[in-house]
Amino acid sequence: GMEPVITISHYELPADLVERTGGWKSREFNEAFIRFAQFAIERWHDQVRYWVVINQINLAELLPFETLGLWESEGQNFWQEYYQAIHHQLVACARVKQFAKAYPDCRIGTMNADMSAYPKTPHPDDVIAAMKHNRMNYFYTDVAFRGHYPGYMLRYFEENEIHLDIREGELQLLDENRMDFFGISYYFTLCKDHTCTLRQESTVDNPYLEKTKWGWAIDPKGFYYSLSQYYDRYEVPIFVLENGLGCHDTVENGEIYDDYRIHYLKEHICEMKNAVLDGVEILGYCMWSPLDIVSASSSQMSKRYGLIYVDLDDRGAGSGKRIKKDSFNWYRQVIASNGENLEEE
Repeated sequence: GMEPVITISHYELPADLVERTGGWKSREFNEAFIRFAQFAIERWHDQVRYWVVINQINLAELLPFETLGLWESEGQNFWQEYYQAIHHQLVACARVKQFAKAYPDCRIGTMNADMSAYPKTPHPDDVIAAMKHNRMNYFYTDVAFRGHYPGYMLRYFEENEIHLDIREGELQLLDENRMDFFGISYYFTLCKDHTCTLRQESTVDNPYLEKTKWGWAIDPKGFYYSLSQYYDRYEVPIFVLENGLGCHDTVENGEIYDDYRIHYLKEHICEMKNAVLDGVEILGYCMWSPLDIVSASSSQMSKRYGLIYVDLDDRGAGSGKRIKKDSFNWYRQVIASNGENLEEE
Protein backbone atom coordinates (compact mmCIF):
# COMPACT_ATOMS: atom_id res chain seq x y z
CA GLY A 1 0.00 0.00 0.00
CA MET A 2 2.98 2.37 -0.04
CA GLU A 3 3.09 5.12 -2.66
CA PRO A 4 6.54 5.14 -4.31
CA VAL A 5 8.00 8.43 -5.52
CA ILE A 6 11.03 8.26 -7.81
CA THR A 7 13.61 10.97 -8.41
CA ILE A 8 15.35 10.31 -11.72
CA SER A 9 18.46 12.44 -11.10
CA HIS A 10 19.61 12.93 -7.49
CA TYR A 11 23.32 13.85 -7.21
CA GLU A 12 24.55 10.62 -8.83
CA LEU A 13 25.79 11.56 -12.29
CA PRO A 14 27.83 8.74 -13.89
CA ALA A 15 31.45 9.90 -13.54
CA ASP A 16 32.61 8.31 -16.80
CA LEU A 17 29.81 9.98 -18.76
CA VAL A 18 30.61 13.36 -17.17
CA GLU A 19 34.30 12.98 -18.09
CA ARG A 20 33.49 12.06 -21.70
CA THR A 21 30.77 14.66 -22.34
CA GLY A 22 31.34 17.51 -19.86
CA GLY A 23 28.11 16.86 -17.97
CA TRP A 24 24.82 18.70 -18.41
CA LYS A 25 26.39 21.50 -20.45
CA SER A 26 26.60 19.04 -23.36
CA ARG A 27 23.70 17.83 -25.44
CA GLU A 28 25.23 14.36 -25.56
CA PHE A 29 24.78 14.06 -21.80
CA ASN A 30 21.22 15.38 -22.14
CA GLU A 31 20.37 12.67 -24.68
CA ALA A 32 21.83 9.94 -22.44
CA PHE A 33 19.71 11.17 -19.53
CA ILE A 34 16.55 11.23 -21.68
CA ARG A 35 17.11 7.60 -22.71
CA PHE A 36 17.59 6.63 -19.06
CA ALA A 37 14.45 8.50 -17.91
CA GLN A 38 12.31 7.06 -20.70
CA PHE A 39 13.51 3.55 -19.88
CA ALA A 40 12.63 3.99 -16.20
CA ILE A 41 9.14 5.35 -16.88
CA GLU A 42 8.41 2.73 -19.54
CA ARG A 43 9.43 -0.05 -17.17
CA TRP A 44 7.79 1.13 -13.94
CA HIS A 45 4.90 3.37 -15.04
CA ASP A 46 2.33 0.85 -13.79
CA GLN A 47 3.90 0.87 -10.29
CA VAL A 48 4.97 4.51 -9.90
CA ARG A 49 2.69 7.53 -10.35
CA TYR A 50 4.96 10.35 -9.15
CA TRP A 51 8.25 11.13 -10.89
CA VAL A 52 10.64 13.96 -9.97
CA VAL A 53 12.95 14.64 -12.90
CA ILE A 54 15.69 16.70 -11.19
CA ASN A 55 16.35 16.82 -7.46
CA GLN A 56 16.65 20.35 -6.03
CA ILE A 57 17.34 21.88 -9.43
CA ASN A 58 18.05 25.31 -7.96
CA LEU A 59 20.84 24.00 -5.69
CA ALA A 60 23.05 23.60 -8.75
CA GLU A 61 24.40 27.04 -7.85
CA LEU A 62 25.82 25.65 -4.59
CA LEU A 63 26.50 22.10 -5.83
CA PRO A 64 27.43 22.49 -9.50
CA PHE A 65 29.46 19.27 -9.73
CA GLU A 66 26.94 17.06 -7.94
CA THR A 67 24.03 18.43 -9.98
CA LEU A 68 25.51 19.43 -13.34
CA GLY A 69 28.92 17.81 -13.54
CA LEU A 70 30.52 21.29 -13.65
CA TRP A 71 33.31 22.87 -11.66
CA GLU A 72 34.94 26.26 -11.87
CA SER A 73 38.42 26.51 -13.35
CA GLU A 74 40.76 29.31 -14.37
CA GLY A 75 39.77 31.07 -17.58
CA GLN A 76 36.37 29.38 -17.68
CA ASN A 77 33.15 31.32 -18.34
CA PHE A 78 31.45 29.39 -15.57
CA TRP A 79 28.08 31.14 -15.55
CA GLN A 80 27.72 30.77 -19.31
CA GLU A 81 28.23 27.02 -18.92
CA TYR A 82 26.07 26.93 -15.80
CA TYR A 83 22.97 28.44 -17.38
CA GLN A 84 23.44 26.42 -20.58
CA ALA A 85 23.46 23.29 -18.42
CA ILE A 86 20.36 24.47 -16.57
CA HIS A 87 18.65 25.08 -19.93
CA HIS A 88 19.42 21.49 -20.88
CA GLN A 89 17.91 20.28 -17.59
CA LEU A 90 14.75 22.33 -18.15
CA VAL A 91 14.43 20.96 -21.67
CA ALA A 92 14.97 17.45 -20.28
CA CYS A 93 12.11 17.97 -17.82
CA ALA A 94 9.83 18.99 -20.70
CA ARG A 95 10.91 16.02 -22.83
CA VAL A 96 10.27 13.60 -19.97
CA LYS A 97 6.81 15.12 -19.51
CA GLN A 98 6.17 14.82 -23.26
CA PHE A 99 7.17 11.13 -23.21
CA ALA A 100 5.11 10.40 -20.08
CA LYS A 101 1.90 11.63 -21.71
CA ALA A 102 1.63 8.12 -23.11
CA TYR A 103 1.04 6.94 -19.53
CA PRO A 104 -1.94 8.92 -18.18
CA ASP A 105 -1.44 7.82 -14.55
CA CYS A 106 2.08 9.27 -14.39
CA ARG A 107 2.65 12.71 -12.88
CA ILE A 108 5.90 14.49 -13.70
CA GLY A 109 7.36 17.14 -11.40
CA THR A 110 10.52 19.02 -10.61
CA MET A 111 11.96 20.05 -7.25
CA ASN A 112 13.43 23.12 -5.57
CA ALA A 113 15.30 23.32 -2.31
CA ASP A 114 13.47 26.16 -0.65
CA MET A 115 15.83 29.11 -0.29
CA SER A 116 13.25 31.80 0.46
CA ALA A 117 14.61 34.97 2.03
CA TYR A 118 13.10 37.70 4.18
CA PRO A 119 14.26 41.32 4.03
CA LYS A 120 16.29 42.19 7.13
CA THR A 121 14.45 45.51 7.57
CA PRO A 122 11.51 47.33 5.95
CA HIS A 123 13.98 49.56 4.11
CA PRO A 124 13.06 49.40 0.40
CA ASP A 125 16.61 48.39 -0.56
CA ASP A 126 16.44 45.37 1.77
CA VAL A 127 12.96 44.44 0.54
CA ILE A 128 14.13 44.56 -3.08
CA ALA A 129 17.27 42.56 -2.24
CA ALA A 130 15.09 39.79 -0.80
CA MET A 131 12.69 39.96 -3.74
CA LYS A 132 15.49 39.65 -6.29
CA HIS A 133 17.03 36.75 -4.39
CA ASN A 134 13.68 34.94 -4.32
CA ARG A 135 13.11 35.54 -8.02
CA MET A 136 16.49 33.99 -8.85
CA ASN A 137 15.33 30.85 -7.04
CA TYR A 138 11.90 30.97 -8.64
CA PHE A 139 13.56 31.15 -12.07
CA TYR A 140 13.92 27.38 -12.45
CA THR A 141 10.29 26.70 -11.64
CA ASP A 142 9.04 29.81 -13.44
CA VAL A 143 10.24 28.12 -16.63
CA ALA A 144 9.00 24.67 -15.58
CA PHE A 145 5.47 25.83 -14.63
CA ARG A 146 4.93 28.97 -16.70
CA GLY A 147 6.56 27.56 -19.81
CA HIS A 148 8.88 30.43 -20.74
CA TYR A 149 11.93 32.37 -19.60
CA PRO A 150 10.85 35.30 -17.39
CA GLY A 151 11.83 38.86 -18.27
CA TYR A 152 14.01 39.36 -15.20
CA MET A 153 16.22 36.44 -16.32
CA LEU A 154 16.44 37.68 -19.90
CA ARG A 155 17.70 40.99 -18.48
CA TYR A 156 20.16 39.13 -16.23
CA PHE A 157 21.49 37.15 -19.19
CA GLU A 158 21.94 40.31 -21.27
CA GLU A 159 23.66 42.29 -18.52
CA ASN A 160 26.03 39.39 -17.74
CA GLU A 161 26.76 38.50 -21.38
CA ILE A 162 25.23 35.03 -21.08
CA HIS A 163 24.07 33.72 -24.46
CA LEU A 164 22.12 30.47 -24.37
CA ASP A 165 22.16 28.05 -27.28
CA ILE A 166 18.41 27.50 -27.57
CA ARG A 167 17.58 25.19 -30.45
CA GLU A 168 14.55 25.44 -32.71
CA GLY A 169 11.45 24.04 -31.05
CA GLU A 170 12.83 24.05 -27.49
CA LEU A 171 10.84 27.08 -26.30
CA GLN A 172 7.66 25.56 -27.72
CA LEU A 173 8.54 22.29 -25.99
CA LEU A 174 8.85 24.12 -22.64
CA ASP A 175 5.51 25.84 -23.17
CA GLU A 176 3.62 22.70 -24.15
CA ASN A 177 5.06 20.37 -21.49
CA ARG A 178 4.84 22.08 -18.12
CA MET A 179 5.33 20.13 -14.92
CA ASP A 180 2.39 18.53 -13.10
CA PHE A 181 3.52 19.09 -9.51
CA PHE A 182 6.09 21.03 -7.53
CA GLY A 183 8.37 19.13 -5.15
CA ILE A 184 10.15 21.06 -2.41
CA SER A 185 12.61 20.42 0.37
CA TYR A 186 12.27 22.77 3.31
CA TYR A 187 14.75 23.18 6.15
CA PHE A 188 15.24 26.93 6.77
CA THR A 189 14.69 30.45 5.57
CA LEU A 190 17.34 33.04 4.70
CA CYS A 191 17.64 36.78 5.27
CA LYS A 192 18.93 39.47 2.90
CA ASP A 193 19.82 43.13 3.08
CA HIS A 194 21.09 45.67 0.56
CA THR A 195 24.72 44.55 1.04
CA CYS A 196 23.99 41.05 -0.28
CA THR A 197 24.60 39.85 -3.81
CA LEU A 198 22.21 37.63 -5.79
CA ARG A 199 24.19 34.52 -4.89
CA GLN A 200 22.46 32.04 -2.58
CA GLU A 201 25.25 32.01 -0.02
CA SER A 202 25.21 35.81 0.33
CA THR A 203 22.98 36.31 3.40
CA VAL A 204 22.76 38.01 6.78
CA ASP A 205 21.60 36.62 10.12
CA ASN A 206 17.94 36.79 11.08
CA PRO A 207 18.01 37.87 14.75
CA TYR A 208 14.49 36.54 15.40
CA LEU A 209 15.20 32.87 14.69
CA GLU A 210 16.97 30.13 16.61
CA LYS A 211 19.60 28.21 14.64
CA THR A 212 20.87 24.64 14.57
CA LYS A 213 24.51 23.92 15.38
CA TRP A 214 25.12 24.06 11.63
CA GLY A 215 23.67 27.57 11.37
CA TRP A 216 20.34 26.67 9.74
CA ALA A 217 17.50 28.89 10.91
CA ILE A 218 14.61 26.98 12.54
CA ASP A 219 11.50 28.58 11.10
CA PRO A 220 8.18 26.65 11.03
CA LYS A 221 6.28 29.80 10.03
CA GLY A 222 8.66 30.12 7.09
CA PHE A 223 7.32 26.76 5.91
CA TYR A 224 3.81 28.23 5.82
CA TYR A 225 5.20 31.31 4.07
CA SER A 226 7.02 29.31 1.38
CA LEU A 227 4.15 26.91 0.67
CA SER A 228 1.82 29.89 0.34
CA GLN A 229 4.15 31.82 -1.95
CA TYR A 230 4.70 28.86 -4.27
CA TYR A 231 1.03 27.97 -4.51
CA ASP A 232 -0.01 31.59 -5.08
CA ARG A 233 2.59 31.81 -7.87
CA TYR A 234 1.89 28.56 -9.73
CA GLU A 235 -1.38 27.05 -8.44
CA VAL A 236 -0.06 23.51 -8.91
CA PRO A 237 -0.04 20.70 -6.30
CA ILE A 238 2.96 20.72 -3.97
CA PHE A 239 4.76 17.61 -2.77
CA VAL A 240 6.88 18.14 0.36
CA LEU A 241 9.74 15.75 -0.37
CA GLU A 242 12.11 16.68 2.46
CA ASN A 243 11.69 18.31 5.85
CA GLY A 244 13.64 17.46 8.97
CA LEU A 245 16.08 18.45 11.69
CA GLY A 246 19.78 17.64 11.53
CA CYS A 247 21.42 17.63 14.96
CA HIS A 248 23.63 15.72 17.37
CA ASP A 249 21.86 12.84 19.12
CA THR A 250 23.10 11.24 22.33
CA VAL A 251 22.54 7.62 23.36
CA GLU A 252 21.57 7.39 27.05
CA ASN A 253 21.14 3.90 28.52
CA GLY A 254 20.44 2.54 25.05
CA GLU A 255 17.78 5.20 24.32
CA ILE A 256 17.66 8.43 22.28
CA TYR A 257 15.40 11.08 23.79
CA ASP A 258 14.96 13.43 20.83
CA ASP A 259 12.00 15.52 21.99
CA TYR A 260 13.59 18.45 20.07
CA ARG A 261 13.06 16.57 16.77
CA ILE A 262 9.46 15.72 17.68
CA HIS A 263 8.78 19.38 18.45
CA TYR A 264 10.42 20.52 15.20
CA LEU A 265 8.39 18.13 13.05
CA LYS A 266 5.14 18.87 14.90
CA GLU A 267 5.53 22.62 14.43
CA HIS A 268 6.27 22.25 10.73
CA ILE A 269 3.39 19.85 10.10
CA CYS A 270 1.05 22.27 11.91
CA GLU A 271 2.15 25.11 9.63
CA MET A 272 1.68 22.88 6.59
CA LYS A 273 -1.87 22.15 7.75
CA ASN A 274 -2.34 25.89 8.17
CA ALA A 275 -1.41 26.34 4.50
CA VAL A 276 -3.87 23.59 3.51
CA LEU A 277 -6.65 25.51 5.27
CA ASP A 278 -5.78 28.43 2.97
CA GLY A 279 -6.39 26.20 -0.05
CA VAL A 280 -2.80 25.07 -0.77
CA GLU A 281 -2.97 21.60 -2.36
CA ILE A 282 -0.43 19.26 -0.73
CA LEU A 283 0.06 15.87 -2.39
CA GLY A 284 2.12 14.44 0.44
CA TYR A 285 4.71 15.04 3.15
CA CYS A 286 8.00 13.11 3.46
CA MET A 287 10.14 13.80 6.51
CA TRP A 288 13.92 13.52 6.10
CA SER A 289 14.89 10.91 6.93
CA PRO A 290 13.68 7.55 8.28
CA LEU A 291 17.17 6.58 9.46
CA ASP A 292 20.50 8.29 10.03
CA ILE A 293 22.63 8.63 6.89
CA VAL A 294 25.62 10.77 5.91
CA SER A 295 24.40 14.36 5.56
CA ALA A 296 24.82 15.65 2.01
CA SER A 297 25.28 19.23 3.25
CA SER A 298 28.14 18.53 5.66
CA SER A 299 29.39 15.00 4.76
CA GLN A 300 28.90 14.00 8.38
CA MET A 301 27.15 11.08 10.01
CA SER A 302 27.01 13.11 13.22
CA LYS A 303 24.53 15.53 11.62
CA ARG A 304 21.66 13.14 12.24
CA TYR A 305 18.18 13.48 10.72
CA GLY A 306 16.79 10.00 11.31
CA LEU A 307 13.99 8.53 13.37
CA ILE A 308 16.33 5.54 13.76
CA TYR A 309 19.83 5.95 15.19
CA VAL A 310 22.65 4.19 13.32
CA ASP A 311 25.81 3.50 15.34
CA LEU A 312 28.40 4.86 12.93
CA ASP A 313 30.62 7.92 13.31
CA ASP A 314 31.89 10.45 10.75
CA ARG A 315 34.68 8.05 9.68
CA GLY A 316 32.34 5.08 9.30
CA ALA A 317 33.48 3.37 12.50
CA GLY A 318 30.90 1.70 14.73
CA SER A 319 28.73 -1.37 15.06
CA GLY A 320 26.05 -0.29 12.62
CA LYS A 321 23.46 -1.15 15.26
CA ARG A 322 20.10 0.60 14.84
CA ILE A 323 18.09 2.08 17.71
CA LYS A 324 14.61 3.55 17.47
CA LYS A 325 14.58 7.12 18.76
CA ASP A 326 11.61 8.54 20.69
CA SER A 327 10.66 10.32 17.46
CA PHE A 328 10.17 6.92 15.79
CA ASN A 329 7.17 6.01 17.92
CA TRP A 330 5.78 9.55 17.72
CA TYR A 331 6.02 9.67 13.93
CA ARG A 332 4.43 6.23 13.67
CA GLN A 333 1.30 7.62 15.31
CA VAL A 334 1.43 10.64 12.99
CA ILE A 335 1.48 8.38 9.94
CA ALA A 336 -1.25 6.09 11.30
CA SER A 337 -3.55 9.08 11.84
CA ASN A 338 -2.57 10.77 8.54
CA GLY A 339 -1.31 13.76 10.47
CA GLU A 340 -4.27 14.14 12.83
CA ASN A 341 -2.53 12.92 16.00
CA LEU A 342 0.43 15.20 16.71
CA GLU A 343 0.44 14.94 20.49
CA GLU A 344 3.88 14.95 22.09
CA GLU A 345 4.17 12.35 24.83
